[in-house]
Amino acid sequence: MTRSFTAGPGVDVITTTAAIPALGSIAINAFVLHGSEPLLVDTGTVAGSADFLATLRSVIDPAALRWIWLTHTDFDHIGSLMALVEENPRIRVITSFLGVGIMGLSGTPLPMDRVHLINAGQSVTVGDRRLTAVKPPTFDSPITTGFVDDKTGALFSSDCFGAVLPEVPDNAGDLGTAELQFGQIRWASIDSPWIHDTDRAQLGRKLDQFRAIDPSMVYSSHLPPAAGAMLEVFVESLAKTPDAERFEGPDQAALEAMLAGLGGPPAPMDGS
Repeated sequence: MTRSFTAGPGVDVITTTAAIPALGSIAINAFVLHGSEPLLVDTGTVAGSADFLATLRSVIDPAALRWIWLTHTDFDHIGSLMALVEENPRIRVITSFLGVGIMGLSGTPLPMDRVHLINAGQSVTVGDRRLTAVKPPTFDSPITTGFVDDKTGALFSSDCFGAVLPEVPDNAGDLGTAELQFGQIRWASIDSPWIHDTDRAQLGRKLDQFRAIDPSMVYSSHLPPAAGAMLEVFVESLAKTPDAERFEGPDQAALEAMLAGLGGPPAPMDGS
């Protein structure tokens, strides 16, 4: 089920919870930034587009949107992108050169006169806000671009700082530190498996850069909204991840055992 709630001044969250079998659940978030030129951060899942659009309409008239910030082009971020672009001819999409390229391969290319290209370190003025693009310390796509809202000091971190959780609350502050860090380490191992092979000193420098942002709030695509003071806990989670157990998904034998437990048809073990 997709729903919405207000997470901070001028920020509404549109969220759904996805179950990850045998692991837990994860939030899938998009964000509406209200202001003189309203902006939507990501557009939900492809499979859940109808529910996403209905929930979005309860938060804001899509005709009032002026911008979409596309953090990257995974299927849980682009679900309603083209529907909104087609419905509202005044929407512009903020993304990177690679983001435009990937969308061009999808069969639904972005119209180039509706795109605003941005790289990490650059800023764009969106009505009464100035948004500065940042490259998060972990990511699953080279396209990934988050940002800092210079008006409020909020950090929008895309997939970075996500967590696999037993249950997903509306506020990350409702989670115990141990539960939160375990879920964040598990998520980073799944979403950014290269982190186990990264240079520890280089990762530490990148994490220090994020500490220096000192945000008022942290809005992650896959974690409930969090007060900026929690950033230190999040950074510690990522610092621990390279030395944590690597994630390895179920193999065919495990799949067959799960299917048998669910009462599904037995699958042949010999490949015949």
